[in-house]
Amino acid sequence: MPVSPILVLGTTNSGKRQELTALLEPFGIACQSLADFPAALAVAETGTTFAENAALKASQQALALGHWVLGEDSGLAVDALGGGPGVYSARFSGPEATDEANNTLLLEKLAGVPADQRTAHYACHAALADPEGTIRATASGRCCGRIADTAAGCGGFGYDPYFIVPEYHRTFGELAPAVKSLISHRGRAIRAMLPQIVRLLRDQAAS
Repeated sequence: MPVSPILVLGTTNSGKRQELTALLEPFGIACQSLADFPAALAVAETGTTFAENAALKASQQALALGHWVLGEDSGLAVDALGGGPGVYSARFSGPEATDEANNTLLLEKLAGVPADQRTAHYACHAALADPEGTIRATASGRCCGRIADTAAGCGGFGYDPYFIVPEYHRTFGELAPAVKSLISHRGRAIRAMLPQIVRLLRDQAAS
């Protein structure tokens, strides 16, 4: 049986790597991340949408590395903040942002906002580029919830301890990884792409 080409996950975030690997490896897809490639680029996220940034990450890294690359851009959109922080989620509190600083700023901006007006959603857009940098597949996903006043749970990363999923009455930080993978924005986007990812990589292996 032909060996599937390596799929490079376009992230250095260990949390994202774990989530993506868990979704892809059961289908026989060999995954590595940008942390495994010294030649990986620092792609400037100049897009104004998650879709634009995902495509930039995928195509530029694929050209630089000569591998298939799965790029994704995701973030938190809070209705009371006009959809912010949006594409600036990772650097909400500044260029040297940390999860703690981002969450602190989020709570500051939502101070005094009642629970029923703290609605939000996580959004993810994913793009798959071939080794020539051509985007071959895209998909998106979202998960709706609201922002809590206090953190709960130590799982996940980013805003997860504050993001309550109403159906479960738990934050992403409290949910088991398997449950989060099933309902998360990232999980939904990648599962929507899986048939295309598998077909394209198998076609490459067979050629």
